[in-house]
Amino acid sequence: MLLTTLTPTSLSILLFFLFLVILLYLLNRSSRHYENKNSVVKAYDDWTEDRLLERLWGEHVHLGYYGETTERCDFRVAKEIFVHQLVHWSGLDQLPHGSTVLDVGCGIGGSSRILARDYGLNVLGISISPSQIKRARELTSSNSECQFVVMDALDLKLADGSFDAVWSVEAGPHMPDKQLYADELQRILRPNGLLIVADWNCRDQRFQQLNKIERWVMPQLLDQWAHPEFASISGFRDNLQKSSYNKGLVDTDDWTVYTLPSWFDSITEGIRRPFTILALGPIAVIQGLREIPTLLMMHWAFARRMMQFGVFRARSDAFQDN
Repeated sequence: MLLTTLTPTSLSILLFFLFLVILLYLLNRSSRHYENKNSVVKAYDDWTEDRLLERLWGEHVHLGYYGETTERCDFRVAKEIFVHQLVHWSGLDQLPHGSTVLDVGCGIGGSSRILARDYGLNVLGISISPSQIKRARELTSSNSECQFVVMDALDLKLADGSFDAVWSVEAGPHMPDKQLYADELQRILRPNGLLIVADWNCRDQRFQQLNKIERWVMPQLLDQWAHPEFASISGFRDNLQKSSYNKGLVDTDDWTVYTLPSWFDSITEGIRRPFTILALGPIAVIQGLREIPTLLMMHWAFARRMMQFGVFRARSDAFQDN
């Protein structure tokens, strides 16, 4: 009886909110709450093995870079642009060919292959997920200067001072001990080494506390993708600077505005490539729908500056004037 009295617009709004409630219920039923590193391994193994993200987003499971213009580009292109922008901003392109780079949280190796192909770097990619490393090796040609191994970023089985540069994109939120993460990233750098980090960061609550809505959203952002906690940009900069392995000044920047369109684009990729999802079967369709509320909440959180996209570079004197 009530439905017959609703206007088409009101009915559409009601159905949308009903759809959102159902999806949020499914989210709570299938939460990826962080428990320990094994919960991170399982999440990334699952994402890799179902191939949904790879087929929708390509080889780069990170955000894209859209620049300062209003002109939009393809999501996959924006992801590659992100890699090149971070290379140029950090000074990684100033390293001589053949320099060694550790890619911490390499995913299925998309960024590692660009660093090797376009900048002549020797890259070792590491991930805690065996499935990601297996897939990275499958996607990498035998003559590439890339290698991939399973390794925990908080317990790097690598000698002190063994790499010319360390690169890590969107891995930090999975680290329960941010100081140990900062220490390990810098421990393996050679003198005059270069550190490049890009991450999802929360607003520094020393200056502005979360309001009631934000306090409800934050656990959702943590639980759905196996995050123990987010660091603020200033907080992680402090972690890097106070590390006993710190090699130089730490510069930061906020790329939220440049990466923000990624959240909507990550959803519309499913609309642009519907047969990609359908070909994987009904479970993939459900899985794709399951991610939509979190992606929308991520966009909301970044758009209102509750979350920020921070980039970090720790550079020695040799790079300071560039």
